[in-house]
Amino acid sequence: MKVVINCILALCVLGLAWLCYGSIMGPINFENAKKERELAIKESLINIRTAQEQYRNILKGAYCTDLDSLAAFVATAQLPIVKKEGELTDDQLENGMTESKAVAMIEKARKTNKWNEVEKAGLMGFSRDTIFVSLKDSLFGKDYDPATLAYVPFGNGAKFELNTSVDSTRSGTPLYLFEAQVPYEIYLSDLDKQEVINQRDYDEKTGRYPGMKVGDDEEPNNNAGNWE
Repeated sequence: MKVVINCILALCVLGLAWLCYGSIMGPINFENAKKERELAIKESLINIRTAQEQYRNILKGAYCTDLDSLAAFVATAQLPIVKKEGELTDDQLENGMTESKAVAMIEKARKTNKWNEVEKAGLMGFSRDTIFVSLKDSLFGKDYDPATLAYVPFGNGAKFELNTSVDSTRSGTPLYLFEAQVPYEIYLSDLDKQEVINQRDYDEKTGRYPGMKVGDDEEPNNNAGNWE
């Protein structure tokens, strides 16, 4: 009988030890998994930000309103790069020469095949030529797959939420805004649900977005991420 009681007590002690271990390690394991996933999500959101800024810069308009269209833009867009040779001297600058004037003079010489003016101005070794390279290869790397741009890492096929808006400044200039975001419930769905609820409650009480996001479609924030 005594042996049975001792075995039961031992099992109780082990059970209590396991409960204590779980209560300590549960939040730690949750936080470690959360940090690992958010590192990958942060990289994806930075890629979306880069793509949006290039989209607006190249097309001279608003941000893209659809992530699939943005991915197609990344896959096909060409980035203009100015190839520079030579620099204007101090004397040339003091005499009123500018890069735009020098380029215009050289373009004229190319069309007419008359180089006397260019040679006299000391611009024979000067050139500013625009070449076009793959935006994807230049900014994301040759191995990057644009088709992954829209999808949330650890999201089981879920896409980021994308919102855009257009407002006006006091001067009447259009103010273009965008935000891309994903809530905790998408990329932490297989982790402890109570920990997810606790994290969401904490963020809502402290005025933070409960998840990860970049940009803001209501207030300009220089397209910052909520981790920055």
